[in-house]
Amino acid sequence: MHVKSKDTVIVISGKDKGKKGKISAAFPKLNRVTVEGVNVVTKHQKARNAMTPGGIIHKEMPIDASNVMLVCPKCGKPTRVNNKAEKVTDENGKSHRKLIRVCKKCGAEID
Repeated sequence: MHVKSKDTVIVISGKDKGKKGKISAAFPKLNRVTVEGVNVVTKHQKARNAMTPGGIIHKEMPIDASNVMLVCPKCGKPTRVNNKAEKVTDENGKSHRKLIRVCKKCGAEID
């Protein structure tokens, strides 16, 4: 998935098109994300006991990850994500690759 939790994204399609928000939860197996203030539904909830009152609850529901686009923290524009491999050596001397997300517009590292 091209986005992670706590990324700032903009919605590019659907009823909330154009809204910006931060990802509060990501579900990679389902390819869905929950964005703050986006796809808010109204739910009528029945009172279960004296501690949980009933009423109308506004809840954010997940949307498909393909409907959001990452906003670059440096240039502030919606952008696609490019993965750049970087060679890293650990304290034991073993080397391995680490993927870094990069903005395709300005080239800044996102992580």
